[in-house]
Parts: sequence; structure tokens; C-alpha cells
Amino acid sequence: MKKLDLLLPPDIALDPAGFDGFVRKKFSVRADDRLEIRKIRQSIDARSRQVKVSVMAEVYINETPPALLTTEQPYKKADPSKKVVIVGAGPAGLFAALRLIEYGWQPVLLERGKDVQARRRDLAAINKEHIVNPDSNYCFGEGGAGTYSDGKLYTRSNKRGDIKRILEILVRHGATEQILIDTHPHIGTNKLPRIIQAMRETVIQWGGEVHFNARVSDFILSGNQLKGVTTADGREFAGAAVILATGHSARDIFELLHRRGIQIESKPFAMGIRIEHPQNSIDRIQYHCTTDRGPYLPAAAYSLVTQTHVGQIQRGVFSFCMCPGGFIVPSATAPGEVVVNGMSPSRRDSEFANSGLVVAVNEIDTNHLSKDFGPLAGLEFQRRVEQKTCQVAGGSQKAPAQRALDFVNGKTSADLGKTSYQPGLSPVPLPEFLPDWMAQSLKTGLTDFGRKMKGYLTNEAVLAGVESRTSSPVRIPRDADTCEHPLVKRLIPCGEGAGYAGGIMSAAMDGERCADAVIRLNYRP
Repeated sequence: MKKLDLLLPPDIALDPAGFDGFVRKKFSVRADDRLEIRKIRQSIDARSRQVKVSVMAEVYINETPPALLTTEQPYKKADPSKKVVIVGAGPAGLFAALRLIEYGWQPVLLERGKDVQARRRDLAAINKEHIVNPDSNYCFGEGGAGTYSDGKLYTRSNKRGDIKRILEILVRHGATEQILIDTHPHIGTNKLPRIIQAMRETVIQWGGEVHFNARVSDFILSGNQLKGVTTADGREFAGAAVILATGHSARDIFELLHRRGIQIESKPFAMGIRIEHPQNSIDRIQYHCTTDRGPYLPAAAYSLVTQTHVGQIQRGVFSFCMCPGGFIVPSATAPGEVVVNGMSPSRRDSEFANSGLVVAVNEIDTNHLSKDFGPLAGLEFQRRVEQKTCQVAGGSQKAPAQRALDFVNGKTSADLGKTSYQPGLSPVPLPEFLPDWMAQSLKTGLTDFGRKMKGYLTNEAVLAGVESRTSSPVRIPRDADTCEHPLVKRLIPCGEGAGYAGGIMSAAMDGERCADAVIRLNYRP
């Protein structure tokens, strides 16, 4: 076995035949030799005018390579006497369920929305008829908000869990092995649903339960112990513990916790808009090309961050959930709101690139709501901006929008051009629905980003609002070791909705961590 660590042109590194020929020549491999090449890591280096691809690979000549998947998932038939209720079938909930099955415990997975296939009809209704189903939309339903998204699988949360293990579980359920190689792996919104379905089938095959259209409406409490939950249709589900993995948009759950006197806390989050460029514009900026990126390079991405000052307050402005070759989608969870988000298919072959551009929202920004809403002040702030966004755009799912250079220069955009956003755009100046300090921060941030990426700040780019569901405005406290709520026994807050994750990977790892915590606590019903 030979090891390679190379920096190559894209037409060699990213073309299978070209790379095979390069390796054969480098090691003088004979035509009748059996050659197997396994890429270990691959990333694009576009810092210089000549784009290169960094490749780490193992080369096997007349040898059989070891198995690519190194971890095993020895699932056991679930024991019905060891039930754990999991609220929410997003990444945190699904990975918690799979982890419990490894121990032989029975997960009872409750999802307020529909399965991935039935969910598609409700997404079509949002896009075409502007009808929002509060229980089935881009945020709610099997797989959570990540199912119909770009499917980004990179995370900075290296200390939270075993990243490779999570990726290998996804591969075992149908994801391509390429996610084990790429520096910034993704699956794509067209492929995620069948992977999510395969994970659900594993849970059921080994004795777990999965219930759709099962929105939790109350908790079953006995003193300071959580015995189970009640759903909106009157069913009760009891278990040894309740893993609460509802996602960052389950406002009714935050309100239920507050109403029942269960401690929650406000936390910082971020809001702003989504910026959409022609993908070719981003390619030209990032790859330093004069026409198109060519047949080998993928749609270019970017990551931007800066600090701004409005008055005496310093705020971070940053790109969020950048979707090369993607689409802007409507992500409201209730009628009367407009929320935008982004997604990409696996090939990232849309003619548009979009990204959130968001501003940090701190306690000082929501203090005026604290007297009436307590720890839900940030949630109420979020809701009011979303409702105002809907009002100024005409009351449908059309998104108010403005061309980027017009926004910075304080001009009204007469027209908005083509967009990937299916419900359509309405020409509305951003300051009509964004708080003044947020609009000012975005102007400063965009100006700085235009200096960092020449050609980024242009009227080719359109800004659509509002990008508000970046993370939960609420944290549900838990013990650092046991993952248990400090005041309510058997309540295990989990994932993005509880404030302990920020994407598919970190949510999945937190789901496993919470399942491990339940086993360590050795609960019994």
C-alpha cells in the first residue's frame, strides 16, 4: 500500500480516469496489475489564481484494501420494558433512537409531522398555494429541518462526539461513501429523504416505535419527575425518560415548558436575510475564472464574517448555511409569517447560489419584551419580525426583497429579476421589516464583504427576508454530565431546540450523547 499527499490540477484530481492514469504513471503500475485507489481526504484550494485540489489517498497494487467502514452498529431487539420516549424525529431524535437500539432499549419516537413522502405534498402547498401547515412544513416532519436542506455534514463540534461514526451510520443507510472523503461533505435534499426513511425502517425493524402526526401537547408530571407525554389527539406515552429533541422552531413546546413552570432560558441567536447570486458570479470570484468554472470543479461556496458597530454596540455579521447551486425555500411554521431558508440538491446544479447573511441578536435587543414574555422574549422578537415581513410583502408567502447595491445605497429596487424562490418576491425595502440596527449592520457587513470578495456587492444579487431560524432563541438547561434537566428528573433536553447543537452533525452527536446518558442513569419505567 502506498500513501499519497498531493496538490493537483482539478482535471487530474477530480476526473476518475485522469487520477487513475496519474497514479499508474507515478508508481509504474503495469496494465495487468490490479490497482485500487482509495481517497482519504479531498479539498479544493482556491487561494491562488491557479485552483488546486489537495488529495490524500491510499493506493493498493495487487492487494485488497481493508473495509472502508470501521465502526459497527450491533443492534439488538428492543426490550418493551425499557421504553424511552423521544419527541422529534430530526437528526437528534433519530440518532438517539438508533443508539438506544444498540443497547436493546425501546425508543418510542413521536413526530408531530408526516413521514418524508407525505410531507412533500405540504411543501408543494407552501410553494404553489402559499398554504402553511403548522405541523408539516420545511421545519416539521420526519427528518426535521435538515431533510429538505443542503444536507451539510461538516461541523466544528469535534469534541462533542465521534464524527466518523455518524457519517458511517449515514453511509450504512444509503449515503454515498464520498461523505467520508470530502472536507465539507453534504448529501443533498434529493437524497436525504430515502436515507431518513431507511433509518426509520431500522428503528422499526429492531422493535422501536415511530408515530407520525403525534404532536406533544402536555407533559405527564409526578412531582419533579417526568413520566411521559400527552399528544394532541389524547394519547399518552410513558417511558423511563423523555428525550426532548423538537428542533429550533417548536415554539409551542417552549411555551408549554414555560407555562408548566419548567425552567428555560433565553439565549443569543441571529437574524437577517438570504442573499442570492447567479452561481456563475460566485464561481468567477472564488475560482478566478473569466467565464465558467469548467467541467471538474463543483459549484463554489464562500464563508464570510465581520464585526460592525451601530451606536456603541459591536455586532457580528456573518454568512450562514451557504447553499451553492441551490434554492431559497419558504420555511414559515405558521400562517401569517414569512421565513426564508436555503437548500441544495446533491449535484448543486441550480443556476443560483444563496446564503443567509445574519446579524447577532443579543439580550439588549429583546429586553423591551422581557417583562411580558420572560425567557420567551427572543422568541417573541423573532415572531414579530416574521409577521411584519409577511405583512409588508402582501400577506402571502411572497418574500420582500431588494437588490443588494440598491439596499446599501438606499434606493428602491424597481424590479428583482429571476429567483429560485418559488412563491415569488415582492419589491420592498429591507428597512420596512427589519429593525433599524439590523438593517444598518447588514449594510456595513455587505460593504465589507464586497471589499473581501470583489464583485460580491452588486445588483445582480438579491436580498430576501427574513432569515430568522438560524438557531433556537431558547435554551433548556441540563446537567453537563447526565444531560438531565436540573429541576425535572427524567427530562433530557436534546439537540438544536434545546440549544445544544447547530446542524445535522452536531444534532446527531447530541442525540447519541443523550441516549448514552439515559443508559448511564439506568432509568426504569
